[in-house]
Amino acid sequence: MSMRKYLLLAAMAPAALAPLTAAAQVQPAPTTVEPLVPAAGTVLDVSAEGRTTRVPDLATIRAGVVSQGATAAAALSDNAQRMARVLAAVKRAGIADRDIQTATVQLQPQYRYGDNVPPVITGYQATNTLSVRFRDVAKSGSVLDALVAQGANQIDGPNLSIDKPDAALDEARADAIQRARARAELYAKAAGLRVARIVSITENGADAGGPQPPMMLRASAMRSDAMEKTSIAPGERDVTVNVSVRFLLN
Repeated sequence: MSMRKYLLLAAMAPAALAPLTAAAQVQPAPTTVEPLVPAAGTVLDVSAEGRTTRVPDLATIRAGVVSQGATAAAALSDNAQRMARVLAAVKRAGIADRDIQTATVQLQPQYRYGDNVPPVITGYQATNTLSVRFRDVAKSGSVLDALVAQGANQIDGPNLSIDKPDAALDEARADAIQRARARAELYAKAAGLRVARIVSITENGADAGGPQPPMMLRASAMRSDAMEKTSIAPGERDVTVNVSVRFLLN
């Protein structure tokens, strides 16, 4: 081959390959995503609730002091002294700082009302409330008794909940899918079909066993002459998950 022909072929080669390279670059990538409504078969949508139970291991209670005084300063001073004793009792009980939070601080005038006369301030009321989390529910009653002994005269709760609900939620999710599958099998059998596969799963909501409306505390701890101790029974909480599952029947 002559040198002239060799140089000509070498110059033409890049130009000849260029269109093939460009064509390969613009080809769309293959996709394997199927539509939520398959082209063949019968679609069945099923909603199901899965559940499991746990014993609550966290109690949240509000404990505070309400003080009266002829002046705002007197009410606040008395309240601060009594609240300091309550807070010290909480810490002596072994409650960690992260589980103690100031919930409410209020100072309100108290009025005397009469007919056809402006209201008259007769004194002031100071309120200071702590939100306390008990990680040992069984001991929370005795701690409350200690708080009352140190001056707490306002208690609300307890709100019982589950501290770490992730494992329980996963159990409820698995139960929800099993229930949905069993229901789909029932519908398929009744229709003379069979369940081919699941097309999609949607989680619609979950209840992780969070706080319920406050339970009523036994009032014996609030009476100075009471010998009976306050008790709190945790019971059980439902942990639930709701799902919607789309099945393909053939």
